[in-house]
Order: sequence, then C-alpha cells, then structure tokens
Amino acid sequence: MTLSAQPITHTLAVPGARLHYEVRGSGPLLLVIGSPMASADFAPLADALAVDHTVVTYDPRGVADSPIDDPEQDSTPELRADDVAALLDALGADSADVFGSSGGAVTGLALVARHPARVRMLVAHEPPLLELLPDAAQQRANTEDIVATFHADGLQAAWMKFMVSAGFDITPPDGGPADKSGAPVPAEPTARDLAEAARFFDHELRGTTRYVPDVAALTAGPSRVVIGIGAASANLLTYRTSTALCELLGTAPVEFPGDHGGFLGAPEGFADTLRTVLADS
Repeated sequence: MTLSAQPITHTLAVPGARLHYEVRGSGPLLLVIGSPMASADFAPLADALAVDHTVVTYDPRGVADSPIDDPEQDSTPELRADDVAALLDALGADSADVFGSSGGAVTGLALVARHPARVRMLVAHEPPLLELLPDAAQQRANTEDIVATFHADGLQAAWMKFMVSAGFDITPPDGGPADKSGAPVPAEPTARDLAEAARFFDHELRGTTRYVPDVAALTAGPSRVVIGIGAASANLLTYRTSTALCELLGTAPVEFPGDHGGFLGAPEGFADTLRTVLADS
C-alpha cells in the first residue's frame, strides 16, 4: 500500500463551534464523516483512500478537538449537515462525494436533503434510523433506558446496554466491558471520555436515531444516494434500519467488508469497495 502524506489540519469557525478538520491526499474530493466518531477514528480508512482522493475528515462539534460554545446544545443531523456544508465552503468546493458511517450516515442524509447541490454521491453506511422500524416505539423506549442508565450507573453500564441493544457481541476476549466499537472500556474513563459520553447520550443519541429522512428529497434531487451494509452485520439493528431505508428508496444495498465498523478492521478492503461504488455513477 502507498502511504499518504501526513494530513494537513485546519480549524473552521462556525456558529457556536470551531471545527477541527484534516485533509489528505489528492484527487477527487471525498468527505469521510461520522458521529460521534471523530477524524482520528477514520485515519486508517482516510490513508487508504488518499492514494487517489483528496480525503477530508473532521471532528463533529463537541467531539475531540471541535469545541462548542454551549455544551447543552443538541447535536442534530440538520446542524451537523450545515457544518459539513460550511466545510465545503471552506474547501472552496461546490460539491463532493460523501461517505458517512452510522450517525455520520444520518448527517449525510440530512446534508442531501438540506444542501442537495453540494453532494454528488452519498454513501450512507448503516444509518441508525430507528423510526423506520415497525417496533420504533420500543426502540425509543430502549434509547431512553440507555440514557437513564448513563445517569444512574455510569459510562460503562450505558455503553454495555447500548451495545446489547444494537445487537453486538459485547464480551471482549478478557471478559471486561466493551465500548461503542467493541473495544474494552477503560477502567477509569478520563474527564474527556465522560464529557463526550454525556454529549452523546444527552444531546445526540435521540436526535440521530429519531431522524426521519426526507425520501422525496433523497430520490428527486441531483445527488445519488447509496446505502451500505456490512457483510457481517446481519444480526445488528443497523442492518434492519438500512434495509428499511433501501425499501423506501427503491434501491438495493451495497455490501461492505465487516460489520458496522468494518472500516476499522479492514480499511484497505473497505476503501476498495468504496472506490468501486464511487466510480459507478
């Protein structure tokens, strides 16, 4: 594999926040976004893609190195979509391809609905759109229980319940607790861990999972929307939400290596699949 150069880091002021973003490589512009996952979480995938793309990753507002003015501000898909549009302005780009994972996929769907001319193709990988499910009421109740667990029992217990609800095998090799990516949770979370967890559970989880995509905007606009599903995601809640969205869009999902976080375990293979999807337009 040809390694990309070190990313160039930037800071962008947006209303109520300052966004940290990174630029790698050269070629067609591709934004790789998550939520609450930050730029660092996508570094291996971004490196693999930067061989033939200009890859931009960022820290969503309130996460990692993107501070916010008001810690009580909710992180909604619409607000995050406007932030991504501001990033495109800062990059001097009329439009770009966008890969969004999980909550970032929901951000991408909101971006297409709010700023359709800014997205050539959106690849939305396993968006957790719980309102599309027939048991949406139960899923809302599960979300409230997870948030209540965070306040009553702390970070570890909340992530454990989150993982179980999402359908993950949450037992790591050492038998300890696991975090949102399946990795063991530190025995003593740092102050930053706790602050970011509070933001996720109190100000992001509800807005992201309760987002209802504008199907008319996604199908009638100039952007092409592709839904990605992990080859090993059949037991996950996000497999159900992704297939439900595909039914509404009248499209078939594209299979990617791994599960919900497949880009973490096999970034080069994941990048190859993404290249194929982006080229098919």
